[in-house]
Amino acid sequence: MTSTLDPLFEAVALLRDSWAGAHGGTDLTRTQLIAVNDAIGAAKRCLDAVHAEVAAGIAHESRRELGPDSLAKQQGFRGAAQLIATTTGASTGDAARLVKVGEATAPRTNLIGETMPSKFPAIRAALGAGRIDTTVAGALVAFLDRIRLKAGHVVASEAETTLVEMAPGLALDDVRRMITRMEAHLDPDGVAPREDELRARASVSMFQRDGMLHLTAVLDPARSAPVKAAIEGYVSAEFAAKRDGRDPDAPDADRRTLGQIQADALAHVAEHALTCLKNSTLNGATVIVRVTAADLESGSGSGLIDGLEQPVGIPTVRRMAGGGTVTRWMRGEDGQILNWGRDRRLFTRTQRHALAERDGGCAFCGLPPAMTKAHHIDWWARDHGTTDLANATSC
Repeated sequence: MTSTLDPLFEAVALLRDSWAGAHGGTDLTRTQLIAVNDAIGAAKRCLDAVHAEVAAGIAHESRRELGPDSLAKQQGFRGAAQLIATTTGASTGDAARLVKVGEATAPRTNLIGETMPSKFPAIRAALGAGRIDTTVAGALVAFLDRIRLKAGHVVASEAETTLVEMAPGLALDDVRRMITRMEAHLDPDGVAPREDELRARASVSMFQRDGMLHLTAVLDPARSAPVKAAIEGYVSAEFAAKRDGRDPDAPDADRRTLGQIQADALAHVAEHALTCLKNSTLNGATVIVRVTAADLESGSGSGLIDGLEQPVGIPTVRRMAGGGTVTRWMRGEDGQILNWGRDRRLFTRTQRHALAERDGGCAFCGLPPAMTKAHHIDWWARDHGTTDLANATSC
């Protein structure tokens, strides 16, 4: 056990030396702050390595075949992961990963009790020396287990050596990207199935709460590429405008956060898609804002956006109208819409807006107006129906 703890003791000694002469974190110079941060990282990685070894021992003493003699059960826990999670404050998932790393890097024994090398000796050495932590080790172990089945033991061993040499000093996201690229190189036939799996997991959900539309998107690479490029392009242009613009301390300076600029980017892309004359993929979708002429002219009151519950102020209505058109309509006492366009085979844009106002969306299933089209009740060709509102329905 002493050899296992030696790197930890050295890392703690380095931390103590780096902290020497300071009475607290605020007293450290910049050089000391960097040195202490590096020492903390080394100590944490060494402590994780010790913990992984201990976790593997707890798992071995808590294996299912021991029944009531299981160490975890004797301590009142279902298994090793729960015992470790409870006593360290980690999640059960983190504890399970710790056990997996410990078991994958611990020395093994064969059927006759002879000691065998670790399954992943390079990862074990890097862990013990404090060059990688258990999170990175867990990602490497999961990948090498997969590639060993597909490419064989020799290829997996070579990949382990390469990854362990490159992983120290990299953030976990960078390690994952490195693993993804190596897996595509070593198992090219597996790229398409993995892509299909990611595509099947893609989704976008929307709901309204507290006057806000909440979006959650999980996108596969093909779908995410144009979305990411469009938003980042807008953000880059905005930051360039900030750099080339006026004094950032001026009262009217742009003080939007990155998140707010990205929200503007998403709205900008959607507005462009809706107003682009060449776009034929949105099924006639449009944004309708309703406001009285008096409120629009006076600048007071509010408007309503079809499909959204939260009213918006007149400044927002005017801003949205800047990229569209303003249509005036008149309604009689009985609620009938009057003076909408002229006879033709296809319903005009103003007639479709009138149908949306009259029907409030699909007359059959209640879909919102933005998702409906105008249809003849008596068909134009078959029944010689007229293109007027009395012969029209939204669906």
